[in-house]
Amino acid sequence: MSDLPETASQTAGPYVHIGCTPNFAGITGVYDEDLGARMITGDVSGERITLTGQIFDGTGTPLRDAMVEAWQADAGGLYAGQDGADPHFTGFGRCACDQDSGAFTFETVKPGATPWPQGGMQAPHITLWIVARGINLGLHTRVYFPGDPALETDPVLGRIEHRVRVQTLIAEAEKDGLYRFNIHLQGADETVFFDV
Repeated sequence: MSDLPETASQTAGPYVHIGCTPNFAGITGVYDEDLGARMITGDVSGERITLTGQIFDGTGTPLRDAMVEAWQADAGGLYAGQDGADPHFTGFGRCACDQDSGAFTFETVKPGATPWPQGGMQAPHITLWIVARGINLGLHTRVYFPGDPALETDPVLGRIEHRVRVQTLIAEAEKDGLYRFNIHLQGADETVFFDV
């Protein structure tokens, strides 16, 4: 038996943008646009919305090297590939955060409610996955919409023990069709993350 040291863990590092968003990283001519750059591909059904926000570390400093992916159902509550799903909506978005402000933005549609595998319905939501330098495993969270009566019966929100933290999953409506969802990795306003 040898006494070799454990191999250091890997983070997303500075190379995640090269592999996942090459156009953003300045590597052009490979693809017309980065995968996930466009969630709406045509005459989509439902309410068009913009979801924007920033990711903050424990000191309140915006992360400028993060990448965010969005996964969601269409306006009818169906995911891409399901029978009857909107053919003009991919349900998948990917955005490298702005290198000055750390902001991310998705042009999408407001999702419909989706079935919960154990019965009942989940409130309309968008799942976000966050990676950045220093994050060993991608972080999963959800964005819900303010004022939706389905929030009261959502099975995922119902499992959050510290009820005061549910608010960290609710976007702010800034104006018609524009929602802000800031993500806090640590601190008093730490966003709820899910072990998926």
